[in-house]
Amino acid sequence: MASLEKLIIKLRQNKQKATNLRKKAERQLQQVRSIEKRSSSGLHSIDRKIEYEKENVTDVSGVLNQKTAQLESIGRLVAAANERLIREKETLGEVEQELEFAKNPEEENYAKSRLSVIRDHILELEFEIKNREKTAKKIAEEVAKYNEVKSKISTQIQKQSKSKPTLRETISSSHKEAAKFAKELEQKTKAEESAKKALEKVSLRLQLLAKKQKSVKKATKKKSKTPTKKATKKKSKTKKRSRL
Repeated sequence: MASLEKLIIKLRQNKQKATNLRKKAERQLQQVRSIEKRSSSGLHSIDRKIEYEKENVTDVSGVLNQKTAQLESIGRLVAAANERLIREKETLGEVEQELEFAKNPEEENYAKSRLSVIRDHILELEFEIKNREKTAKKIAEEVAKYNEVKSKISTQIQKQSKSKPTLRETISSSHKEAAKFAKELEQKTKAEESAKKALEKVSLRLQLLAKKQKSVKKATKKKSKTPTKKATKKKSKTKKRSRL
């Protein structure tokens, strides 16, 4: 009986130890799975962000190409207008000489008429060049702004892409650790169950033994009481006879 009680104490300690080890394995498994889940979620989030940023780059690039094409077109128009302006000014000088050397009123009037047309044309060209250069300046500022936006987005994509290998490595290592801790948890759970069954088995034996001892004590007590009653009865009978 005493040896069984000592054994139960030891088995309880073993079960508690097995339970603690099982709980520790559970915590370790939960931790690595949590790390794996967070890393996987972070990787998916980065992929979505990169995809979104790439779409933004595509949109910005489209606008940038359009603005650049407009700027180049305006540049060509301004260059062509400047060439015409140069030619008109050269013609203006020639006509001014013709006016200076006009031989008669008819030539003089003709030269004046041409000068008026040329001067109007020069003013139109200068006005056109001024407006186009103003527009070109505005578009150039927009191009610079879109280039800056595109550069920032591209930099952001590069930064996000650099963090992907680290997350992949974390996911891989966490997955391996999770598999290891899952196996350990299975072993610890079996060990705990085995310790529990051993404790239950010995506890049952102790209960049965305690019941058996209790029954033996009761039987012994009854036997010890029975002779006393018989002896009392005999004594009472003897007294009655002596009185008679």
